[in-house]
Order: sequence, then C-alpha cells, then structure tokens
Amino acid sequence: MAPRRASKRKRVHDGGLITVEKQKGEETPVAGWNDTTTSKSSVTNGKENSPLVVFAHGAGAPSTSEWMVRWKNMLSKALNAIDVVTFDYPYISGGKRKAPPKAEKLVEFHLDVIRNEVAKYPDHPLILVGKSMGSRVSCMVAGKDIGACAVVCLGYPLKGINGTVRDETLLQLRVPVMFVQGSKDGLCPLDKLEAVREKMSCANEIHVIDGGDHSFKVAKKHLQLTESTQEGIEDLAGHAIATFVSNLKNM
Repeated sequence: MAPRRASKRKRVHDGGLITVEKQKGEETPVAGWNDTTTSKSSVTNGKENSPLVVFAHGAGAPSTSEWMVRWKNMLSKALNAIDVVTFDYPYISGGKRKAPPKAEKLVEFHLDVIRNEVAKYPDHPLILVGKSMGSRVSCMVAGKDIGACAVVCLGYPLKGINGTVRDETLLQLRVPVMFVQGSKDGLCPLDKLEAVREKMSCANEIHVIDGGDHSFKVAKKHLQLTESTQEGIEDLAGHAIATFVSNLKNM
C-alpha cells in the first residue's frame, strides 16, 4: 500500500507560524501500548500506561548539555513519562570528547541501554527520542526486537557530509515516526525530507519550527517580527509531540 499524500494544516502560536504535516503509510500495529499490563506501583504513582522515553544526544554535546536537559524536562512533562532516560555514548563520556564514530557503530550500545531500561519498566510503552545523530541511531534500533512504539526525531540529519541524502534507515522503518525540524536546518532541507516521507512505508508526521535552525534556535529578529518567544515555540513543539504520542494509542 503506497503512502497517501500528506494533509497539511497551519496554525499560529504566539505570533509564530507553525506547520504540522501528517502522512500515513501502511497501517502498522503499535507494539506495547494496548497490550500492556500495568503494575501496582505505576497505578499508585498516577503513571499507569505512561511511556518510557529513551532520549539519545547528538554528535557534539553530551546528555548533560543545557539543550538536552531542557528538552528532557519538557518531554517528561509533556508526555507524563514514567521516566525520560538520557545517556552518553562511549565516545563522549568520561570528559574526553572524541570525534563521533559512524552511527552504525553506536547501535549495540544504544540497544544495551534500552534493554536495561525496559527491564526496569516492562509494563510501559517505549518511545525512542533522539537529537540529530541520536535520532538517526534511534531509527536504526527501532527495528530491533525491543518493542518500540514510535520514534521522535529532533532535527534529523538527513544530509551526509558530502551532501548525499541518507534515507536508507528511514525507508526501513516500520514503526510510526515524528520529525521535529527547523525550517532553516541545513542538515535537513524540508523539500528533501518531504521526498523521503513520500517513500516511507510507516506512518509519519512532521512538525516544522518556522525560522528554526538545527537545534530549533530562532533568530531574535524573526521572533520579534512574529511576536514569538523561543520558549513558546519549543513548548508548542512539545505539545505536538504529546499529541503524536497520544494518537499512537488509537493505531
């Protein structure tokens, strides 16, 4: 079944134009959401059926960076998560920063982190989230036998160093995916991503931050012109992610 054309809607938040596009491919059952068994401790804490989020950092900054900490807190609140787990890939841990290896070489370590956390929260749906490189690795591990419900990509690095479009991993995805992208992200031109989304077989959605760069930073002049705030724009993105995750329950 070929993916259907995307439907598009636009809305204004704090004066900033935000575009949300949805596109559904083949209907793929979402693992681990409707068939979970809720533990007593989860009910007591008001977290029944709340997702476990495993959040991977990008190539240039560890999990303790200001950006990662801010988004971890936002995701925890927006998704009412049982936990939002961040971690450092080996190349960046221990205080010594090295050049990141190829994404494929990080898959096994990422899987070990996920399996360890799933063992702690076996009754909760698993959502994979990644920043830039971390989103690419998250898409790679989503196809493994870990029961992932969906992937959320924060600034997916579609273009490689030589400018080639790296779409192989996305075309192999079978779980729903959401892209959050800045309209001025040079690593992921929106027209290139749209062409890839047309070919993807899984359900997919995109939330575009108007004027945002690879880390969603919007220039002050643009914020002034649109009467927006950086916090308001990021909060709206968090709300869009929450809606995407909530809708998984109906798939």
